[in-house]
Amino acid sequence: MRIMRKLATAIWATAMTLALAGCGKGDDIAPLTNVEDGNGSELKEITLVLDWTPNTNHTGFYVAVNEGFYEEEGLKVNIVQPPEDGATTMVASGQAQFGIDFQDYLPPVFTSEEKIPVTAVAALIQHNTSGIISLKEDNINSPKDLEGKNYATWDLPIEKAMMQNIVEADGGDFSKVNLIPEYVENEAAALQQDIDAIWVYYAWAGISTKQAGLDTNMFYFKDITPEFDYYSPVIVSNTDWLSENEDVAKAFLRATKKGYEFAINDPDTAAEILVNQVPELSLELVKESQEWLSPQYKAEVERWGYIDQSRWDAFYKWLSDNGLSEEIPAGYGFTNEYLPD
Repeated sequence: MRIMRKLATAIWATAMTLALAGCGKGDDIAPLTNVEDGNGSELKEITLVLDWTPNTNHTGFYVAVNEGFYEEEGLKVNIVQPPEDGATTMVASGQAQFGIDFQDYLPPVFTSEEKIPVTAVAALIQHNTSGIISLKEDNINSPKDLEGKNYATWDLPIEKAMMQNIVEADGGDFSKVNLIPEYVENEAAALQQDIDAIWVYYAWAGISTKQAGLDTNMFYFKDITPEFDYYSPVIVSNTDWLSENEDVAKAFLRATKKGYEFAINDPDTAAEILVNQVPELSLELVKESQEWLSPQYKAEVERWGYIDQSRWDAFYKWLSDNGLSEEIPAGYGFTNEYLPD
């Protein structure tokens, strides 16, 4: 999952800028190739790079493949896992048409002097579902209760700034939180040992702790500081490729929308489809995760994938106001124009 990647973010931010320098120029983008389906019809081949291993964030893609939604749009979509330098690197360099990333990971891309041509084209989940999880017996009911507790930190500037913000917004003293540098792979095990609180996305890690039999508390960043209701995750594409392949991009997003709306309406069957295509996943975990997450894909909005500019801009303004990123112009880095109605 995405949390496991956060430990490498400090290195990634620098490596991303270097790796992407000069990538994605219009003449570097590989042309789309055509392949034949079983009936002899030609399909345009698309590569989608995930952000991490397959999970319920990605269910709509696997449903769209399984149900033939992409083929109906004349597409063959190959879903691949990312290289060490991430999905956005492949998208920017023209090695993939679409990738999955997170709004809080994209500032180095949007502020690079190299003008890296990457644009977010859809939100997979409407609201930030991350927060702090702890055992109920530790009585961490809100951020100020972290005083004197052990929090597993990745020791990253943005992470610690956000943690300080929510603790102080709740009337607590962040200097009294015990920051324990620790790479948490198994949240349930960590919470039963030396760690009291962990930053998780509930749909996966939170459900995992529940299935491990733990009674937990969870509070969400978005409920404490509105600026932290950023988009996590998003679909990104190469800006130059989009301008040259508008119809293909719209076709891809139309089919993807059908996959996610299938998961919204029938999470149980969608979970089975995901596990059938990714058999190493636990069916029990996926089913409960899918049941929890499916209503979050669209939440209150009518249009799947929609990105609200005020929320997009608010997070980046908070970063720049706090010296965590160079300023990103209002409305920069995303578009809704390729989304289906």
